[in-house]
Amino acid sequence: MIVYDKKMLDHANLLDEAKSLQKAGFIVKEQYETIAKNLTVPKTHNNLLIRFLFFILGVFLYSSICGFFSLLAVDSINSNYEYLVFFFAIIGFSGAEILSRSTYYGHGLDDTFILGSQLTLAIAIGITSDFNELIMGAFITGTALLSYLRYLHLSMALLFSLALTYTIVLGIFELNESIQAFLPFIMMAFALAIYFSSKTALQKLATPFYYNGLLLAKNFALILFYFSGNYLIVRELSIDLLGQDVAPGSDIPFAYLFYAFTFIVPASYLYFGLVKKDRILLWIGLLSLCFSVFTIRYYYSVLPVEIALTIGGAVLFATTLFTIRKLKNKETGITFQPDRFTKTNAFLNAEILITSQMGGLKPEVTTQSSMEFGGGDFSGGGSGGSF
Repeated sequence: MIVYDKKMLDHANLLDEAKSLQKAGFIVKEQYETIAKNLTVPKTHNNLLIRFLFFILGVFLYSSICGFFSLLAVDSINSNYEYLVFFFAIIGFSGAEILSRSTYYGHGLDDTFILGSQLTLAIAIGITSDFNELIMGAFITGTALLSYLRYLHLSMALLFSLALTYTIVLGIFELNESIQAFLPFIMMAFALAIYFSSKTALQKLATPFYYNGLLLAKNFALILFYFSGNYLIVRELSIDLLGQDVAPGSDIPFAYLFYAFTFIVPASYLYFGLVKKDRILLWIGLLSLCFSVFTIRYYYSVLPVEIALTIGGAVLFATTLFTIRKLKNKETGITFQPDRFTKTNAFLNAEILITSQMGGLKPEVTTQSSMEFGGGDFSGGGSGGSF
């Protein structure tokens, strides 16, 4: 199913591991260069700016090819122009296939054709189905999954997750209104299903090719689970999508449950992120906790914004200071020691600052005096006699 040479993908993974070891200081630059010379990897760009520039170049290339065929077919097209859009999608898939077989992987040019093929296919399906969103979502879900399985691009894994979620939501709205009322709980169950299925697949994964996509799906499920039960999301979607009328002084059904959910889930993410030393889960927990605070302040403004920010900053500073003092001397477990595999300049900058300050302390200089003393034989200090 994968279009790339699996041996080259293995070499790319080995080179990434060697690069991380070189950044962490376990191997020197010369060793890394020796490893890189002996490995054959696909044509790729880790520099996002260069990759983005090649993506722009690919946009011009893709649009030029589509424009050329449009000029050739302009006289024969009447009202069935959707066939031309389908042809544009075929051009995109063909270009992605050609570039991938030429060992272009995450280069920028291949990104253009992969994303462009999905976009043009969605437009073509929309024109054919009179822009039926459910049909469009179902087609994009399938093609995004096939594209990821073949090209291993994380953008396709993300598109698959979003399209599948969107399709399920639209499918629920096609059902009875009594089922629509349980939409938050259905989406929670859906998020849990994605999480545990991706977690199981990660544990049983024999090759590392699909690791990043499964990890993305797992973390996407965590975010979806939180938003499915967040009070602000549930209340506003109940009003906008379900047409529920929330009168002043009243609240949505199960309001206290969603209130508790809004804060318990971020706290759980933070706890398990620390226990399991999962950096991504820790970031998700922190961001979801910030959104939980925003959720409460959106409906209940107990204090003015400036006072609330001041108190929150003071509490955050005190908590951070207390945590640093508790963890700075620990060598194992949850510590404040620098991670050798994380590229950070914080400790380097601190070291430079301390070194520069110590450089201001000049060593003691011994000066030669022009005054000549006498010749004491022992502890004479300039005396002329003997001791």
